[in-house]
Amino acid sequence: MIKHIVMWKFKPGMEAEQEKFLSGLRGLYGVIPQIKEQEVGINCGAGNYDAVLVSVFDSMEDLETYKKDPRHAAVSGICKAIRTDRTAVDYEV
Repeated sequence: MIKHIVMWKFKPGMEAEQEKFLSGLRGLYGVIPQIKEQEVGINCGAGNYDAVLVSVFDSMEDLETYKKDPRHAAVSGICKAIRTDRTAVDYEV
C-alpha cells in the first residue's frame, strides 16, 4: 500500500477558494475508486502548512491513475491558483 501525503500553504485572503478546493478533495473519496482511505485537514496550530491531504492507495500505479483522473485534475487546478507552496511524500506501508 502507498500512503500519499500532500501539504499546502495558501495565499492570504483566499479562504473561499481554499474551502472550495478542500471540499473538492473530500468529494473525490468514494468517487475515484483508487482512493482506499482519505483524510483532509486544516492546520489548527500556528505557522507551518495550512492544510494536508493523507490518502492511501493499493499501489503506485493506482496513485498515478488518481493523479491523471480528470476529476482530480479539476480540483488540483483550483489549488494551483491559490497556493504559495506545496510539498508531498509517498511511501510504502
